[in-house]
Amino acid sequence: AKVTGLADYGNDVALQMPEGVAHLAIVLAEAHHANIVSIDTSEAEKMPGVIKVLTAEDVKGTNNLAGPLHVPRTKGKGFTEFPVIAGKKICRRGDVVALVAAETEEEARAAAKKVKQNLEVLPAYLTFPEAAMPNAIQLHEDMPNVYLEQPVFKGEDTAELIETAPVVAEGSFHSQHEPHLPIEPDVVQAYWGTDGMMTIQCKCQNLSENSEAVANACGLPKENIRMILNTVGGSFGYSIAPNTHALVVTAVQNLDMPCTMSLNYEEFIHTTGKRAATFTNGRIACDEEGKIVAAEYDVGFDHGAYGTVPIFMNLATVGFHGYNIPNFKALARGGATNHAFNTAYRGFGSPQIYTCTEALIDMAAEKCGMDAWEFRYKNAARPGDLTINSCPYHDYIYPELLEKAKPVYDQYKAEAEAAKAEGRHVGVGISLGGFIITIGMFDVAEVALELNSDGTITHFNTWEDMGQGGDIGTLTHTVKALEPLGIKPDQVKLVMNDSKTCPDTNLAAASRSHYMAGNATLDAAKQLMDAMRKADGSWRTYEEMVAEGIPTKYTGHYDQFNIGLPPGIDPNMGHGEKNPTYMYGVNLALVEVDINTGKTQVLRFTWVGDVGVVGNMLSVEGQGYGGLSHSIGFALSENYEALDKNSNMVACGIPQIDAIPDDLNLIFKETPRPAGPHGSCGCSEVFQCSNHMAVINAINNACGVRVYALPATPDKVKAGWEAKQRGEDLTPPKYFLGTDFEEELEIIKANPLG
Repeated sequence: AKVTGLADYGNDVALQMPEGVAHLAIVLAEAHHANIVSIDTSEAEKMPGVIKVLTAEDVKGTNNLAGPLHVPRTKGKGFTEFPVIAGKKICRRGDVVALVAAETEEEARAAAKKVKQNLEVLPAYLTFPEAAMPNAIQLHEDMPNVYLEQPVFKGEDTAELIETAPVVAEGSFHSQHEPHLPIEPDVVQAYWGTDGMMTIQCKCQNLSENSEAVANACGLPKENIRMILNTVGGSFGYSIAPNTHALVVTAVQNLDMPCTMSLNYEEFIHTTGKRAATFTNGRIACDEEGKIVAAEYDVGFDHGAYGTVPIFMNLATVGFHGYNIPNFKALARGGATNHAFNTAYRGFGSPQIYTCTEALIDMAAEKCGMDAWEFRYKNAARPGDLTINSCPYHDYIYPELLEKAKPVYDQYKAEAEAAKAEGRHVGVGISLGGFIITIGMFDVAEVALELNSDGTITHFNTWEDMGQGGDIGTLTHTVKALEPLGIKPDQVKLVMNDSKTCPDTNLAAASRSHYMAGNATLDAAKQLMDAMRKADGSWRTYEEMVAEGIPTKYTGHYDQFNIGLPPGIDPNMGHGEKNPTYMYGVNLALVEVDINTGKTQVLRFTWVGDVGVVGNMLSVEGQGYGGLSHSIGFALSENYEALDKNSNMVACGIPQIDAIPDDLNLIFKETPRPAGPHGSCGCSEVFQCSNHMAVINAINNACGVRVYALPATPDKVKAGWEAKQRGEDLTPPKYFLGTDFEEELEIIKANPLG
């Protein structure tokens, strides 16, 4: 139904709403940064069909959607305020300064154009280095622009080791703000239900926490909010933020009538969050044999106008994953700019840091005169080696994955060499890396299973289905967990993603849903089957259960509170492992570069990896193909610059169909995860963590151009090629990230947190 368009998406729901519905249109800020002197709505209020024009003073609660970032080391008050409607200050291009309610969408949009903004425009900082400058003005009250920190120390101090090492590679790397680019822009409906609850229909990846954020910002009890997921074709992370939900709720509160809001693509692009950008300085050192001696990086995390999603700590944990780095030092810094606020995106935090670390690995191999595969194989972590956070790896699997990838790598190399002999610029790139499963110690999920009178099973959960297959995952887990009953797929009914009727399965992020919901399903299935089981081992029917007064519905629970995980890595040394397991991948790309235009074409791409036992291969392959397509777009074209030109998919660089190769290959190794449901774990984000760097490394292999700042658009590649022909060094200058790297680490050492 989704693919054919028969499903009712958000705008279909809007068309089905009854008469007497208010249609909403947002008024976006006319500057990136400004003090609001006044918002004049008088002319807009006189426009035909207008019901009311809402401003910040109409928000009933705190008008603040901010949540905790879970970072121990913060400066100032440690969080940014995120208004539903901006009333005092504009902090980004996508801030909403007014909301127009009218009888039709067309009337609302016409009136929105009549709202006048009287602004005191302030300097705007659209990059982390700009906001970190000593003379930069403070963007938020009671806190500096750079206010998040996490150090990592392992082994000996890296400074002297790197200075005296025979081989050193270094560089400064930038990963961009990546837009999510679903086909349907954001659409939200809200109304008072017949049960008296504020009912919100929307895209949402976090029904529970978004309800809480809306409750606080809009002044409602959380228990009086009901969230229902509309059919979603794709979200990719943006819908984890509650800002659009709160806008429509505010309108319902003021108008006391149902409201619907359908953003156009330009509005959607500017008002929703993006993958956060990073600016990283990194170095790596090797001995004469090509063994890594030490590495370090200093990364600046640009969370944009508002820090909304706690992804910062991943920058200090997944870098160089899979390698033995005996001596390591890093500093992750985070702060505010006037760019789009950060939100979830597959692999959150990992694509940013792998942009640095997987480039450094390739550059070190080149300086050592070693093949890129050989260098990785030599330095891959083996039993006894520790992560950068000084903990054992969950699985020492990378050497085996590299071996499994070697025949494909050799095939790609042979093709590239043959093409080069013809005068073409074809190259092979490789990258490896893993990603976390779950949100760690505090993760919890619940589902419910009910035996029905006809012998079928109903599964209730809030595994938010963003197009990733939450429905198929739920079905697969249910059939497998109830295998002793002989339950078939057509005997399972799904009731999903209604916060009133379903248990809280928690957010769809961190590749946690399959793992956590699966374990909760096993618990519910055990309870149900224990209740159904007779003394002779046969099963009670529904009628027998009812007759004996035995419940037919059971809630399954799974949490990680007491399985030995710490709440996070140590804030002073960066030691610790907060995740129960990982997923792993090796990526291979074959690309061709047209040196006359700078255009890069990915010819083939192969992923070799391990996501545990695969329960539904079709679903996992779908995740893989989708994630790799996103990774290619991230590598080559996708970018949001918070400019007027970023008004549609094409302007944001969505890859065209001919940019994605037909030859996408997935090769699986299945290592059972001891605590995973049926030996499985999540899979989504391993297909969008280090994958893009295989493409970037392949460009360098094809034509000798190292692209340090993503995306590798044709103009950058062409300029790099031309500079290389002139004999110029392509290495960019170091990024200024606020303070000296070594000095800041010394300050942290001198001020440990208790």
